[in-house]
Amino acid sequence: MALDQARVNQLFLPDTYAHGVPYELLRELREFAPVCWVEEPPVGGWPGGPGYWAVLRHADVKHVLRSPELFSSHLGATQIRDPDSPADLAFARAMMLNQDPPDHSRLRRIVAGAFTPRALAELAGAVDGRVRELVEEVRPAGRADFVRLAADLPVWTLARVMGVPEQDRGLLLDWANRVIGYQDADYAHSGTADPAALTELGRAALARRPTTRTGPDGRPVNPRSRAALADMFAYAHGLARRPAPGGLLSRTLEAGLTVEEFETMFFLFAVAGNETVRNGLPGGLYALLSHPEQYELLCERPELVPTAVEEMLRWWPPVMDFRRTATRDVELGGRAIRRGDKVVVYHASANRDGAVFPDPDRFDATRSPNDHVSFGYGPHFCLGAQLARLQLRSALRCLVERLPGLRLVPGRPPRRLVSNFQNGLKSLWVQWG
Repeated sequence: MALDQARVNQLFLPDTYAHGVPYELLRELREFAPVCWVEEPPVGGWPGGPGYWAVLRHADVKHVLRSPELFSSHLGATQIRDPDSPADLAFARAMMLNQDPPDHSRLRRIVAGAFTPRALAELAGAVDGRVRELVEEVRPAGRADFVRLAADLPVWTLARVMGVPEQDRGLLLDWANRVIGYQDADYAHSGTADPAALTELGRAALARRPTTRTGPDGRPVNPRSRAALADMFAYAHGLARRPAPGGLLSRTLEAGLTVEEFETMFFLFAVAGNETVRNGLPGGLYALLSHPEQYELLCERPELVPTAVEEMLRWWPPVMDFRRTATRDVELGGRAIRRGDKVVVYHASANRDGAVFPDPDRFDATRSPNDHVSFGYGPHFCLGAQLARLQLRSALRCLVERLPGLRLVPGRPPRRLVSNFQNGLKSLWVQWG
């Protein structure tokens, strides 16, 4: 099969995903070019890049993710787009997500205590209570934009885990919108935090928010750079100086991290920890309600909630891809990859690989085993996976119990996030009763 390079390049273009994940293209490429070259043309004012190798089969994705000695998270960080400068790259490399063992392992151990089975068990009751509050707030109305409801849960949970005051939760959502939604005009310049609702510390940080998203050369500023997130890092340091901040922040303070490690650790949990549930819950519910017979089965058999959540994650991976950089010349999928090449694994493609998942394009709430890679694989397997599962299961159980007849609102299709990285929804109208 001769590849149409312009069609292959759709994997990179953010606008592609405004219409949905291109699963038909991924299926064709898995069969005929499971490791293929993708170009990076300039998009939306952002400069073009050198291109990358897309890895699409489940087995190859797992091989890349479990082999940091061959495919590094540290060399070029883990986003498709290269950092804008050596200084930006050096700062990104301080983040746990962008390190390889043994440095990655050192940072992971510092925060792992917040995600032990005991810690999660202590949190479960509070999460159940918050889910019920959110559902009861909207239940009398008979309909709601589920994205708005779902956005509150991970922010509330993370604020509790991190020791962020309740009044400042809006800042977490603001930062996530700017970082994750930077390719989408609805989110890139949004400011969701209400200054009147914030603590004094929150208002002081908000005053540090950059007022421009372009640099002196007129190009957009990388939203993950230190300069673009000056308000987040000012807040992190201010919170750390408070007496007994508590939660995850205390663990990082006691560990003696460098300034860069502390700031990027705060970034990682404030933003990345938020988006897994914020994307996975509305997207997973949309997948479930788009298959009403599966939703009815779940209502009849609520004990299927855990397997249904795994299928929601497989069907709607919150993160579609992650980047690595080849440390040496290597062969993968029959292609010669050179040292320094970008290698991008596509979770969205691996999760539909028919070699692993029988009838992969069928949503099956009873599917077991379910070897999806939505939380990654290998040394970088998502540290917060069990916390995300706890929230997803709690929400799904409550929806089945408290909103009978839950269904999509006819004539109001969901609006998707424009992003080649995050698989998100901007609105999802549902009704019940």
